[in-house]
Amino acid sequence: MEYLEPKEAIMLFSQSEKIKIGLIWASQMLELISNLTDEEKRGGERIIHSLLNMVVQEAGLGQRILKRKEWEEIHSSVQKAIIMIDSGVAGEAVYHLTRALSKTTNFGNLAMSSLRENNLL
Repeated sequence: MEYLEPKEAIMLFSQSEKIKIGLIWASQMLELISNLTDEEKRGGERIIHSLLNMVVQEAGLGQRILKRKEWEEIHSSVQKAIIMIDSGVAGEAVYHLTRALSKTTNFGNLAMSSLRENNLL
């Protein structure tokens, strides 16, 4: 297992949880807006777009905490989801959000394991 300094592990865990909840909320919102009128759907898509931009910002902070290629993969998946939403195929964005969620969960698990190993949890 990869060793993380305790401070690094705490920050990584915090970032992964923030990103994870943003991805889950965006995915759930995408499912909810599928039953709305076209006008309501466009408004919902704009809100989801804003939420995902915040997720991208948090992933950027995560990249500064722990420089790894997985952050780029998370960023890429979220950007692809945003493109899907902007292209009018919001339902297709869930696939990309799920990929980002998987990578983010892996970071959370790494941080949690490191915290346990250091008897901080």
